[in-house]
Amino acid sequence: MPPLFTLDNEIIYLNHAAIAPWPAATAEAVKAFAEENQRQGSKEYLQWLKTEQGLKAKLASLISADSVDEISLLKSTSEALSVVAYGLYWQPGDNVVIFKEEFPSNRIVWESLKTLGVEVRELEIHETHQPEAALISRCDANTKLLSVSSVQYADGFRLNLNLIGEHCRANDILFCVDAIQSIGALRFDAQACHADFVMADGHKWMLGPEGLALFYVRAEIRDRLKLNQYGWHMTKHPGEFDRSSWEISDTGTRFECGSPNMLGIHALNASMDLILETGIDEIERKVLSNSQSMIELIDRADNLCLVSKPDTDRLSGIITFKSSRVASQDLYEKLMSRGVMCAHRGGGVRFSPHFYNTGEEIEKAIFMANNMD
Repeated sequence: MPPLFTLDNEIIYLNHAAIAPWPAATAEAVKAFAEENQRQGSKEYLQWLKTEQGLKAKLASLISADSVDEISLLKSTSEALSVVAYGLYWQPGDNVVIFKEEFPSNRIVWESLKTLGVEVRELEIHETHQPEAALISRCDANTKLLSVSSVQYADGFRLNLNLIGEHCRANDILFCVDAIQSIGALRFDAQACHADFVMADGHKWMLGPEGLALFYVRAEIRDRLKLNQYGWHMTKHPGEFDRSSWEISDTGTRFECGSPNMLGIHALNASMDLILETGIDEIERKVLSNSQSMIELIDRADNLCLVSKPDTDRLSGIITFKSSRVASQDLYEKLMSRGVMCAHRGGGVRFSPHFYNTGEEIEKAIFMANNMD
């Protein structure tokens, strides 16, 4: 069996929470697509469209969407968040509830609504042992939307989405989930957590390219989002260019105003095949096992301490730590120079291994971090 990944031997890749390396099959799919274009241009465009629909079906399955019609393919998580923020009809006095520690994409977009008279209520995620309850307590009759990351990017803190979603659905509050640090690594069920909107780039845990993102909108609320982008692709009859009249698509394609990113679609489609063939249950088991191993190794290390919270029910694929000997920025730079791909986040060094990373790789990386001068 050929290797799933063909990283250089000197690389230990622990940075999937930022940008993932492509699986070998994904690289081969891109090469094949490029060669096809080189030889015959768009001759097989109808087959490309089938690949696009196939990708949407795989994404729908991965997040337990009711229908493939609830799936759109956008450029990024940030674009999807903006589609929500500027698609809703706001009234002065409406409020949005978020955590202060959100990645900028899931904070700036809501703060930009202040010009419309929208209040943004922010609270610190670690100021209480029950952040979900604290978040819910900030909601009131004027709360229109609550937005969270399923997993916090800086320290990997994992939220109980079902608890938050139940409250939102019961109180007619829209629930928006930035799932970029979950989908592809952990099980995600849009129905179980009562999400109205879900978005996630493909270039992290889904092991795909930059420039292509999943966007889920629950069918029952699709019409509550007004459109701010228009083009040929978002109509009911996108291929009938001579029609003088047009109607907005009844499906998620209404949010896709222009030509699809076919190169990215072929790449992410190949990555999704690997994820679904491996099985998200098995991927989650291995990801969490790797995280637990890192926690244990850091606890035993003389010079390292955890930034991440080690609670089992909060565990994700992200573990952040500090050194007592080396400043975090310096430690990050030294690890990177030695081939350990990581990130400087949350005041520490962030490791984020995927299912294919081995215990030996993780032990070596932690050993290097502990013994770095």
